[in-house]
Amino acid sequence: MANVTFSSPKIKKDITVYATAGDCKTLLATARANNIPVNFECENGECGSCAVEVVVLSSRQPMGMHLTEKEKTALKLAGKISRQQIEDAELKDVPPPWRLACQYIVRDEDILVKF
Repeated sequence: MANVTFSSPKIKKDITVYATAGDCKTLLATARANNIPVNFECENGECGSCAVEVVVLSSRQPMGMHLTEKEKTALKLAGKISRQQIEDAELKDVPPPWRLACQYIVRDEDILVKF
């Protein structure tokens, strides 16, 4: 189980939900299932409207997660991640702080999602 805490000026207070690790649901699907108003348009990683900042709330090494090509392109064009952060994700397994909610798969780690 992972605790996913959503934080935004759009909601009155932070909301923490439980996500089952390994069920392959995206962060956006988790938010929608819990009526959390994360912005989205295309749901397939092309528009970048669902960009969120993800902070791992653990003292252990964050679980790196593959960035899709669409996610790399959308986040880079939006100025959310740099070429160096993409390289660090690919070569050192260090996840960047910004992700697309429609592409990010929730892992077995507690996270804070700012949007």
